[in-house]
Amino acid sequence: MGVRNQQRRAAKKKAREQRQRQRAQAAGAAYPDGFGLYRPPTEAQRVDELLRRAARMATADRPDDLDECVAALVAADDPLVDQAVDEALRQVAAGLWGHGWMPADVLRVTGRELGKRAVSLIAGYVAAQLRGYAPATVADRWHRQLRDLDLDVWGAAPPDHRLTAWAAGAKLDRSAAVLLAVRVAGLLIGLPRLELVAPLPGTVRPGDDGPQRQRPTAAAPSATEDVDERQLGRIRALLAKAESTEFAEEAEALSAKAQELMTRHRIDHALLAAQQTGAGGPQADPVAVRIGLEAPYEQAKALLLQQVAEANGCRSVWSNNLGFATVVGFAADCESVELLHTSLLVQATAAMLRNGPQRGRGGQSTTRSFRQSFLEAYAVRIGQRLRTAADDVGREAAARTGTALVPVLAARDEQVDRATERLFPTVTSRSIGGHNRAGWIAGTTAADQASLGAHQPIAG
Repeated sequence: MGVRNQQRRAAKKKAREQRQRQRAQAAGAAYPDGFGLYRPPTEAQRVDELLRRAARMATADRPDDLDECVAALVAADDPLVDQAVDEALRQVAAGLWGHGWMPADVLRVTGRELGKRAVSLIAGYVAAQLRGYAPATVADRWHRQLRDLDLDVWGAAPPDHRLTAWAAGAKLDRSAAVLLAVRVAGLLIGLPRLELVAPLPGTVRPGDDGPQRQRPTAAAPSATEDVDERQLGRIRALLAKAESTEFAEEAEALSAKAQELMTRHRIDHALLAAQQTGAGGPQADPVAVRIGLEAPYEQAKALLLQQVAEANGCRSVWSNNLGFATVVGFAADCESVELLHTSLLVQATAAMLRNGPQRGRGGQSTTRSFRQSFLEAYAVRIGQRLRTAADDVGREAAARTGTALVPVLAARDEQVDRATERLFPTVTSRSIGGHNRAGWIAGTTAADQASLGAHQPIAG
């Protein structure tokens, strides 16, 4: 019994000394080293500990303690603080890659929680971290996300002047800039793990990058060349015209042609992949792509994406708390889903807004519930039309090629299902229904009039 009491007293003493050391470090006081002597921390150590503590306070929602830490950081030497922020945010970014996050995901959740200025701040540190890898060891999908985003926010400023340079460009005083950096760090530290959807930076070997966008060539594509850039260019052009035209019939014909190209490309590639696999050739694997869904009406937009994905041989899983859905499928099909979803969402939003504000009994506004139901009904009806169009094109292709498409497409569907189950083993599908009858009816009507037809002849 006496031995246990001694052990408990020793453990309490050790814990008390550890707390004292942490408080001393946070306050910049002297602290005991491993030999029982007292040595003051360096200024850089003090700043680093202040930054860590401030990030914890931001996550814990302790405004008084956070204000105290930020004030101490503002009073510290600017280059030391800038250097500490640079190291902390780049280290956080590197940790997020291992937890399944990608640059676009990080910027999306940062903007969702902290606004556009926070996005411009973290963007530069994300870019700086990724540029530390040899380009050949980073998957093409990472390169594309970096090219698509404005990540050079401080020019040629060195690490110990980057926060200062960013604050000058953003027209923020020192206190506001430090506070925002702390809030960004706190947010990113607390992010959950995600499914890994691309090879980690620094791990890719040449030729081991997975399906990428391919430059068009005269040779027939192999089973691993899932994305035809030339075909995607034609689809983008058709959908852009469909969105911009003021004539419904023209838009319908253009979108119908785009859908036909998507379906035919999927069928042709499925047949080619089946032939090459049967001959011992390479077999492509499904990929996963995250698509952001912005407020408002995220639920309805997620339903529209789900309908478009399923009609094009993909699966969609919505992460509502993070503002994105993950589409799983073959690379070209995922590209088609994203393009078509974006176009239909533009059309659905325009049709919804044409209905104007809605009023219920007593003049009370029902606009939000109407629009939510409108978009949900639109999504369900569009899904039905897409599946009908895909079935029609499939029958035409089977008659043209004399090949039984059902087992070929079924095998691809099974691959996609297995990939989805590996990524999301606990996810179950659920239906979404509208709560505003008028909105549901109007949305269904708008979907029937949307620029997507099963068969609309068009030249070319």
